[in-house]
Amino acid sequence: MKKRMSGVLALGFASLFASAVAQAGDWVGQASYYAHRGRTASGAHVGALTAAHRTLPFGSKVRVTNLRNNRSIVVTVNDRGPFTRGRVIDVSVAAADSLGFRSAGVAQVKIEPIAD
Repeated sequence: MKKRMSGVLALGFASLFASAVAQAGDWVGQASYYAHRGRTASGAHVGALTAAHRTLPFGSKVRVTNLRNNRSIVVTVNDRGPFTRGRVIDVSVAAADSLGFRSAGVAQVKIEPIAD
């Protein structure tokens, strides 16, 4: 019982910490990358610095920061996804290279919307 309770407390602390790190409108979570061929949900093609997000409008620009190495880039949302639980954004291969997580496949990131 004590182990279960400490596990629940640790999980609660981790989620509280993740939400404290992010400002209002920011997201913290796992990012992955994809090499989609053809057209995206917006009708465009995957570009060098593009991304898929579940809810942000197409054409939105967001700063994605890899929390492990502090590298960040600005990408344009032109697709929907990711559809894997726990992931907050999918970025293009070039974006994953720039962020330094292509070989790992996933990274813990912070996403901040950029005002036009």
